[in-house]
Amino acid sequence: MLLLIGLILIKNRNIQSHRRVMITAFVVSTVFLISYLAYHAHSQIIYFKGTGPIRTLYMWILWTHTPLAAAVPVLAIITLNRALKARFDKHRAIARWTWPIWMYVNVTGVVIYLMLFHM
Repeated sequence: MLLLIGLILIKNRNIQSHRRVMITAFVVSTVFLISYLAYHAHSQIIYFKGTGPIRTLYMWILWTHTPLAAAVPVLAIITLNRALKARFDKHRAIARWTWPIWMYVNVTGVVIYLMLFHM
């Protein structure tokens, strides 16, 4: 939700609020990533139990989510760094890539969780 709010704020030229929301999104994502990695370092691997087309769909989502999830921290740090250094032309150029990838990773992460534990 923070990413969506941040996009709406910048589209409405509310720069200060956009800045606060996107910094918050970065902090929340960082805390999530740390807790996710800590949890999975000590938990068992859980395999998707679905078969047929739903398994194909799950695997496709997982295969696209995983490399993009690895790219998000790098992209987010570069994007945030450029904004904080007031290099807004370069910030905008990379944010056009960072935002949709970051949003996709967030949405597919929830979808993967739901498919893995609630199907």
